[in-house]
Amino acid sequence: MAELEEEVGVLVQRVVKDINSAFKKNPNIDEIGLIPCPEARYNRSPIVLVENKLGVESWCIKFLLPYVHNKLLLFRQRKQWFDRDALIDITCTLLLLNPDFTTAWNVRKELIQFGALSPEKDLYLGKLALTKFPKSPETWIHRRWVLKRLLQEHCPHSSLAKDQNRDVTTAQSAKYQEILHDELKVCTDAAGRYPSNYNAWSHRIWVLQNMAEEDSKIIYDELCSSKYWVSMHISDHSGFHYRQFLFKSLIRRSNFILDKTVSAPSLPTDHCASLPKEESSSEIQTWSLQGLFDEELDLCNDLIESYPGHEALWCHRRLVFFLWHHWSSDHHSCGTPGKTSLNGTDGSLGLSHTTTMVNKASQVMDVDCLIDPSLQSYSQETKRLKRGPQPDSHKLLAEHRFVSKILSDCGNMDQVRFATSYKKWLDSVIGQL
Repeated sequence: MAELEEEVGVLVQRVVKDINSAFKKNPNIDEIGLIPCPEARYNRSPIVLVENKLGVESWCIKFLLPYVHNKLLLFRQRKQWFDRDALIDITCTLLLLNPDFTTAWNVRKELIQFGALSPEKDLYLGKLALTKFPKSPETWIHRRWVLKRLLQEHCPHSSLAKDQNRDVTTAQSAKYQEILHDELKVCTDAAGRYPSNYNAWSHRIWVLQNMAEEDSKIIYDELCSSKYWVSMHISDHSGFHYRQFLFKSLIRRSNFILDKTVSAPSLPTDHCASLPKEESSSEIQTWSLQGLFDEELDLCNDLIESYPGHEALWCHRRLVFFLWHHWSSDHHSCGTPGKTSLNGTDGSLGLSHTTTMVNKASQVMDVDCLIDPSLQSYSQETKRLKRGPQPDSHKLLAEHRFVSKILSDCGNMDQVRFATSYKKWLDSVIGQL
């Protein structure tokens, strides 16, 4: 038994060394994966490096993973000591195989705090882990911790930085743009590898809120780049939820407008795959928030008609129309405010209004659920009296015409069910606002 454990120890040490050698040989590795191989057929290393891809033969996992796991636990229990390099190699191997092992990330946090490990290397390790485990929550959490440290070092103007007195140098600004671009690309890659990857899209929202401070130029760029993505992933609720977040961010800037004389956002647009060329030109045509809402509803029309029976499309249309309805009502009741600048920080709707609107949106989604009978005690006549004038009734009529067209032309039962539910929502919710 002791001899077997010794042989396993020698094997694992060799594998860990081979993984470390692979990264030294090719520092541009961009993907990891397992190679199905039930048993070792040849007297060779189970680590395979082909171009920028790193593969691990599956037969060694049953020896490798428990060994490095136990070694790390012994270290945390102060029963065994490793030098810095050995600890980095062990945690790297462990996290590439099991990125949800929180203890390993915590060890690397301590190494970063003591200056023994570069934060950029941890972002790179997390990026590789996400190619195999794109939904790993611990990996996303650790990335946010690392990004906060990097922003405090390189981006003192960000909302996460504490020191507001230092001047932002050109190098710091360039580093900021590089980090932001890389992080958006990591989110896009992870979202494409796992359907409805809520963790990836939530991280992307966090990036915009904390790294881009919801800058209108970047938000517009994200609307353009994510449009093609959601068109190719029509059942992905998380992707559509991200676009809803973008619209809410623009609403907080009141009457958003992007002038044609303003160049496109400096943020590179290749962070979203297959971005249409017409959306990534250096000069963008003028768009107002009204135009963006109209374009989004047109997108919903095309997708619903082209791909019948997908609930995510109808849910997205419901919230987009709800947001437009409230935004339009505000403009009719308060008058049309002046146009805000591209970075528009003025003309905000305010936190209280935004919170109220979000709360109403959450109530809207309950229309198809069981409702308290006490809320239905008043008559339909009372409802009609409470409605009052509808300044945007032509838009509501257009929605009803679209639903009627779907119900008359489509034979897909799911599509009919979703259209009927949407019509019921228009009558019972929008008609009462």
